[in-house]
Amino acid sequence: MRLFVFGLGYVGAAFAESLAARGWSVTATGRTPEARAAVEAQGFSAVDPDDKAAMVEAMRGVNAVLVTSPPTGEGCPALEAVIPALAAAEAFPDWIGYLSTTGVYGDFDGGWVFEASPLKAQSVEGARRVGAERDWRQVCRGMGLTIATFRLPGIYGPGRSAFDRLRAGEGRRIVKPGQVFSRIHRDDIVSGLLASLERPRAGAVYNLCDDEPAPPQDVMEHAARLLGAPVPPDLPFNALGLSPATRRFYAENKRVSNALAKAELDWRPAYPTYREGLAAILAGER
Repeated sequence: MRLFVFGLGYVGAAFAESLAARGWSVTATGRTPEARAAVEAQGFSAVDPDDKAAMVEAMRGVNAVLVTSPPTGEGCPALEAVIPALAAAEAFPDWIGYLSTTGVYGDFDGGWVFEASPLKAQSVEGARRVGAERDWRQVCRGMGLTIATFRLPGIYGPGRSAFDRLRAGEGRRIVKPGQVFSRIHRDDIVSGLLASLERPRAGAVYNLCDDEPAPPQDVMEHAARLLGAPVPPDLPFNALGLSPATRRFYAENKRVSNALAKAELDWRPAYPTYREGLAAILAGER
């Protein structure tokens, strides 16, 4: 069994490692010699996505494709590289997974969003994701390929959590009354992808997130208490010095439902709230 990953990254590497442990061979992209060396250092084969001949060879006999790279202003680079290579290799993978973002929904003033909710992206990045999702579904439908889209909220996990921000002296409790965010542990994304791989449905869209949307300041406070570190002071959202990116992030307020993934994929997050997720990260470190 063969997996191809466009954009190894944090989630892509974890998914690749999970399938490699099951005996799959993995090929992933790297645009520079250094990036390809990093892929190979993880035990995977590497390919330059701009090398058309190498991409065709990488696609021969591929069983699954995961796309993690974000679109640009010119479109989705993965779509432009992967689809022609699949066609030239006459390859028909059983499953293509596309990682998107819950940013496609925009702001719902704290209300719940579901896969059928209107897409009201408020950021440039969110709007690009809406277009990339649409383009992938249209192209795959035309070619008879099975693609599943996964809309992800804030991702955390080992090496990428509130603990790391606190240790770096960057932990902040930005308080905006009524604001909540959904989040998901990296390993729960992997288990959701595996569940979809085992039950592929063409055109499927799933929200993968935990069970408890929560105010970000609560997460930071809980992480500080687990570490035995001082709880950072409250910082009002209207305080001076917040970056434009932070303000854009806080402009979207919604609760994301994972009910469809649970019902259709029989998936359950191993870390249903940030409490279990942070506890597991800390236990792993110790």
